[in-house]
Parts: sequence; C-alpha cells; structure tokens
Amino acid sequence: MDIQWRHEFKHQINYGDCIALKQRLSQLCQRDDHACGGGYLIRSLYFDTWDDSALIDKQNSVSMREKFRIRCYNNDFSLIKLEKKSKRNALSNKCSTLLSADDVERIIKGDCKFLLDRDDPLSAELYAKMQYTGLAPVVVVDYYREPFTYAPGNVRVTLDRDIRSVAVSDFFNVDPPSLPVIEPGMAVLEVKYDAFLPDLIRDIVQVNNRKSGAFSKYAACRAPFF
Repeated sequence: MDIQWRHEFKHQINYGDCIALKQRLSQLCQRDDHACGGGYLIRSLYFDTWDDSALIDKQNSVSMREKFRIRCYNNDFSLIKLEKKSKRNALSNKCSTLLSADDVERIIKGDCKFLLDRDDPLSAELYAKMQYTGLAPVVVVDYYREPFTYAPGNVRVTLDRDIRSVAVSDFFNVDPPSLPVIEPGMAVLEVKYDAFLPDLIRDIVQVNNRKSGAFSKYAACRAPFF
C-alpha cells in the first residue's frame, strides 16, 4: 500500500490570532463531522525510549523521526487508536490500528506480548520496539481541538488550546489532575495538506511574526516530569 505523505506546519498563536482565524476559516471551510459544538477533546498517550530518543529528536529538529501514541476522543474509551506518526522534514504520514481499553491497560502495565497475536504490522512493530529499544508510555497529553477542512488540496486546519500534561496512570480518568503547559489564551495552529495549499487558505492562515514549528505539545507535556 502506498504511503500518503502530507505537508504539515504549525505555529503558536495568541488569543487575538485565534479569534481572527476562526472567523476567517468559518467563512470558507467546513467543520469536521466529529466536531460537535465546534470541537472535541483529544487525549494522547505518548511513548518514548529509555533514552528519550523521540523527545531529543524533536528538540533537535531531526529531519527524520517517528513517534508512537495511543489516542481517544471526548473520553470515549470504546474507540481507541494506536498510531505511528513519521516525519520527513515538513512532510508527515500516519498509520493506525484499533485497540481495546483492556489492550491499553495491558500496555501501560508493560504486558505487551499479546501484540504479537494481533494480525497487523503496527502492533508487531510496537511490540518489537518496546522489547528492543525500551519504548514505553511516558506521558498523556490532553487538549481541545477546533478543526476545519477544505476539499481542494485536502486541507485540514486545526486550532489546539488548553493543552495539559497528565500522568500515564490517569489515561482512563475522565477528570484527571493535570498541569497546563501553554499560556492562557494561547493556541497552536496546525495546517496539513496534500500536494498543494490553495492560495485562499494560505492567505487566511498567514500569521505575522509567528515562528513555524515553535511549539511541541509532546515536548511541553514531558517537561513537568523531568
């Protein structure tokens, strides 16, 4: 199966940027079908190796890197995904498979041999890397996302706010203790697209004096545990 690589960039933006972008995007884009009330909660359980290679690669802006995570939406633990996201410079791709809540509990406890019994290569890869690189769950990242889509270019624009760091043991806690890792009113703008970014969208998401790639939700949420 061909791997679909997509362009991706992100900026950290302030409250004024966020309000202006939402107004502009609402005039042109569609809301994501799953965005009830405009958005949804995302919870991601991130993995890293014994020597924190994913964190260090991100901090050093390594051009080729990967990360594993387990993700659910709106605290719905009946639909959980294991995902692997790969990056090559400004291009990214993602592959995924479904997990049960029991699967996730076993992974958190370090019981991962069952992954070999699953008939999918992503589960087998996770097992191998947990065994041979010490890959293990290290932090939970919570945030609220407002998504917009635009068909030409298969564009997806998201605004992420209220980003919080949560302990691994609280993955199934619907109201866990958490630490905010972004200033109040700030958000992260992410733009993803296939072969081209239409000029209409490019003009809308142009944010002056904002540094591309300046904020990593994963890296920020790891900081409280160091």
